[in-house]
Amino acid sequence: MSHDLRIERTLKASRKAIWRCWTETDLLKQWFCPKPWGVEHAEFDLRPGGHSMVVMKGPNGERFENPGCWLEVVPMERLTFTDAFTAGFVPTDKPFMVGYVELADAPGGGTKYVAGARHWTEEARKQHEAMGFHEGWGKATEQLEELALGLR
Repeated sequence: MSHDLRIERTLKASRKAIWRCWTETDLLKQWFCPKPWGVEHAEFDLRPGGHSMVVMKGPNGERFENPGCWLEVVPMERLTFTDAFTAGFVPTDKPFMVGYVELADAPGGGTKYVAGARHWTEEARKQHEAMGFHEGWGKATEQLEELALGLR
């Protein structure tokens, strides 16, 4: 049984621009959280086993640290990441999901964009959905597209 949540869109921006927005921390900070949330800090070593740390901040001072690890990095095509491990595939105490992004050329131009989260249990999937997965990841995707379209 699948415990996946995903969104699929055709974005007007190029794959190269979308890839940059996902892999350059200064760009990621500008779109990754649906406003009024934002990314306070982002750093990563973009390679399988490399660390990832994204710190999100809410409008009322809420702070959410999201340490993780890259599982797969296929330039311009796919990223897979998780909070189940930290750098060097060291297990964490409470894994929540495996996230992924897939990019492909869309017929007629633009980019076919698929982003999703795989969960260990149905309960975790439901929790993520209740947290606003579709709305939040959907809004972040709109912000991603807007930023990517403005890149040169």
